[in-house]
Amino acid sequence: MAINKESNGYTFGFAIAMVVVVGAVLALIAMATKPFKDTNDEVKKKMDIVKALLPKDESEKINRKNAEEEFAKYVNLENALVIDLNGKKKEGKEAFDIDIRKENRDKTLSEEDKNYPLFIAEIEGKKAYIIPVVGKGLWGPIWGNVCLDEDMRTIKGATFDHKGETPGLGAEIKQAFFIKGWLGEKVSNEDGEFEKFEVVKDKSGTKDKKIDGITGGTITSKGVEEMVNRCLQPYTKYFQNLNNKI
Repeated sequence: MAINKESNGYTFGFAIAMVVVVGAVLALIAMATKPFKDTNDEVKKKMDIVKALLPKDESEKINRKNAEEEFAKYVNLENALVIDLNGKKKEGKEAFDIDIRKENRDKTLSEEDKNYPLFIAEIEGKKAYIIPVVGKGLWGPIWGNVCLDEDMRTIKGATFDHKGETPGLGAEIKQAFFIKGWLGEKVSNEDGEFEKFEVVKDKSGTKDKKIDGITGGTITSKGVEEMVNRCLQPYTKYFQNLNNKI
């Protein structure tokens, strides 16, 4: 029996077959490339953590080729830990395995069930604490790392990044001039209690707890404000509890 290639049935059947074949091929490609993607994601994560730790001139030298070596030089994953929303340490959790961006997208996950990884580094004989943060910008997710000095209060470094913010506007959150405004700020008062930051557009960023926002990128700037304020609070609770035990 000859196949009528002009019929609607043939056209639909051919289209369905192509969808199945192409879907299968794409699935196989995704499976084959997943190990490479996972490795790249791991290297990028280490690179961002180290960049938040180091001064600007040194952080600019960190790339995908030397990220793992530099990470191992400063950060011991055996000292890393995971805390809960109330600043209490969670047992049986590996900090580096926590994907805070994935958890932030998961609408079924309550704030109480989310994990907060903390990386402890040592640089020039002093400890530093790197805190991953995640939030929402104008067009999509934003994320980064905030590094606290040995006093567990002073911001000594930070990195911010985004998925699709507007070039020249919101995308500028990753630039040094914006990050510079956060350096030296205190995340808590002398009693260890968290104090909120405010990203402003009136050029009053020289005042304590105020950071100059990005011209034309108000929504993304405020997204960073919300992200930092929300994500840092559990850690200040952890540091407060830690200091009370000393």
